[in-house]
Amino acid sequence: MQPYLARRQSQAHRFAIRGLNYFLRHWPTQAKARHQILMLHGWMDVSASFQFLVDHLPGDIEVFAPDWRGYGQSSAAQSDTYWFADYLADLDALITVLQSEQLISGPMPLLGHSMGGKVAMHLALSYPELVGRLTVVDIAPRSYSDRVRVEFTAMNSIDLTKIKSRRDAENQLMDTVTDWGMRQFILTNLNSDEKGVWKWTVNREALTHSLKSILDFDINDSKVFNGPTRFIRGGKSNYISDADFILIKKYFPQADIITLPESGHNPHFDSRVEFVDAVLKSL
Repeated sequence: MQPYLARRQSQAHRFAIRGLNYFLRHWPTQAKARHQILMLHGWMDVSASFQFLVDHLPGDIEVFAPDWRGYGQSSAAQSDTYWFADYLADLDALITVLQSEQLISGPMPLLGHSMGGKVAMHLALSYPELVGRLTVVDIAPRSYSDRVRVEFTAMNSIDLTKIKSRRDAENQLMDTVTDWGMRQFILTNLNSDEKGVWKWTVNREALTHSLKSILDFDINDSKVFNGPTRFIRGGKSNYISDADFILIKKYFPQADIITLPESGHNPHFDSRVEFVDAVLKSL
């Protein structure tokens, strides 16, 4: 399979956010933007994963997407754990910075996948005045049980000394990860340095320590977000079950729920065309 070639080029921004050097990917519009949206990637992912979605949005939609602390091109805290509260505070601070830089204005539409969806839900419930519209991808407003992460097992199976290209890494993954979408998801965390040495870009030890905090959903039961909301779930994923619909409607009374039958947990890889359509219809 040939590498994906981006249609819309992004601009790189860097901001000081709560003592960290935060990287923000920005897809501007040619003329005045009709819509703006802030996209939030999930656990073990990066902002570049939204490129396909951005390429298939109308050209008058302006998109922003950060790399979370410890991911991609953003710096990591000097800690062996990333707390969920830090991600929420980072997002709040990032929105403030973007407003002060006059890059965004008014309540911001948010799209969050997995962990990014959890952060977006918390922000909408805690500070509803900041959020104009909410799209949550394959995550429910509840806590999840801890489990052994197949991603780490797969990453540890790769012999980085034998990697000369991303294709080499994917070939090594094929025996342990049969799903194409999951392989692409894992490989977003692999990059080469200026000497051509391939390295993982995430601190796997810190992320492991962070799992319980990331998987919890600790929110005041009285909180409600009454703004327009869409949940998109993968039909082959167990992250949003039918039983979760009651909770979703409790916290987000205006929510509708779209199922992509052929998608797993990562619809931006698994069912790209259907995912784009579901997002477009939520705008």
